[in-house]
Amino acid sequence: KPSRLGLGGMRDDPANTTGGRALSGLDWQARLAALGAESGAYERLGADHSALFTAGGPTLLVTFETRDGILRDRQDQLPFGLGVARDGDWSHLCLIANRDTWFRAPEVYAYFDHLTDTAAFDAFDRVVFYGAGMAGYAAAAYSVTAPGATVVAIQPQATLDPRLAGWDPRFAEMRRACFTDRFGFAPDMTEGAGRVFVIYDPEQTLDAMHAALFVRPWTTILPCPHLGRDIAGALEAMHILPAMLKAAGAGDLDGALFRAFYRSRRNYMPYLSNLLARLDRDGRPLLGGVLCRSLAERLNIGKFRARLAEIETELARGGAALPAPAR
Repeated sequence: KPSRLGLGGMRDDPANTTGGRALSGLDWQARLAALGAESGAYERLGADHSALFTAGGPTLLVTFETRDGILRDRQDQLPFGLGVARDGDWSHLCLIANRDTWFRAPEVYAYFDHLTDTAAFDAFDRVVFYGAGMAGYAAAAYSVTAPGATVVAIQPQATLDPRLAGWDPRFAEMRRACFTDRFGFAPDMTEGAGRVFVIYDPEQTLDAMHAALFVRPWTTILPCPHLGRDIAGALEAMHILPAMLKAAGAGDLDGALFRAFYRSRRNYMPYLSNLLARLDRDGRPLLGGVLCRSLAERLNIGKFRARLAEIETELARGGAALPAPAR
């Protein structure tokens, strides 16, 4: 298939397996370079970043990922977005950071300037930008280069400029980085986007404060209580993150569809445990008991059956009981 970024290539991965072994940094980089040579292009962007493009169909998924995340979390040691794109017969562009840079580097600016100057994004019917955390910031910030693109940002920071986000004590190593020049304040960079989705856990106070800075008429804010500090990992563990991105690429993702996907949390143990812990902290044994009874009956999980017995005993001591189950 011809490349849609002006870079020739085919879709086959010449090194589709690592043979079950972890690759060294140099071997892994060589593998990406070989994949780019066969399927699109691979380019180093200074010392800390690189870009891998693989040619496919007329929808382009742009993901921002980290080297450590790919090597740690992906069994095939290839970018998460590449698997999503291949399943949908899409094209894929992955910006990779070798360390926590928030993708703020002159070489990355220049790369997106080149894509803008060559109207590269105009070659695609739809463009989706995706990232989580630091990468969520970058997905929102660089979406300005592809007007009309859909943005899916999980737990994004709006900025780390201490004048605007001095209340966030995390990421102390980035306090001297400049967030006031190009592509700096991510919420403003989404103005030309199509739909923007910001996903966060409102119980994570700092994440919620950043999410509030993204509120715009074109942005859908999607709170996910009790998912914790790794929402992207949770959504992937629930097997709904790829489906969400595919819906975004089809132009179908909205708040209602996300909530339909998100019903999968009803079978996701970390979420259920977090919810029960919150009810226990808040001193709400009736609701905690109702939750445990439902899970013990529906999922037959011993942990919740044991907690149900404890709650029923505690209530009985106070002369109370759980309400009868609804029929």
